[in-house]
Amino acid sequence: MKTIYLTIALIIASIATLNAQDNKNKATAGIKGGYNLSSVSFDGSSETAKLHGFHIGVYGESYIGKIFSIQPEIIYSQQGYKIVDDSGTYTQKLDYINIPLMLKLYPIKSFFLEAGPQIGFSISHKETFDSGFVLYDTSEEFEPKNFDWGVNLGAGFKSDAGVSLGARYHIGQNDIYDQDKPKNRVWQIYLGFEF
Repeated sequence: MKTIYLTIALIIASIATLNAQDNKNKATAGIKGGYNLSSVSFDGSSETAKLHGFHIGVYGESYIGKIFSIQPEIIYSQQGYKIVDDSGTYTQKLDYINIPLMLKLYPIKSFFLEAGPQIGFSISHKETFDSGFVLYDTSEEFEPKNFDWGVNLGAGFKSDAGVSLGARYHIGQNDIYDQDKPKNRVWQIYLGFEF
């Protein structure tokens, strides 16, 4: 199943790249990065405390009309969550390589709305527990699933010079673990610069 999602994403990215080569006035590429505020939703009813992180990567934008474009991306993203209770603070940091494919709508010049699917691959994780007492602090590993997928929604502004400022919300659809149906939730604020 992972191979199917990855293959689809690579095919779409290749098509966008070919389109960019055919019509350079209708396609751009750039780098982007920014701030993450991530958490995890358990059973769809409760959400953990937020964890701060960042993301950085590359993108290509191909216009498919006057007001529509497709934007595939490859992004390194720091995600995770905190659980704070009377016994202490449990933190899990999760690093992903995410591949979003965004459909962008420009209803007015310089302003866009965006939505699209995203697949992600977990590349590392780290867990810590801080009890407030050195003797009881511990580091115990909980192995997350390697594959994640979900949906992104966002909006932003793009200048004539190719500088973008946007905000995006990721709604994870795949369980991180086998129990309690934990799913990623990530707010992102980003800056993008075209080459």
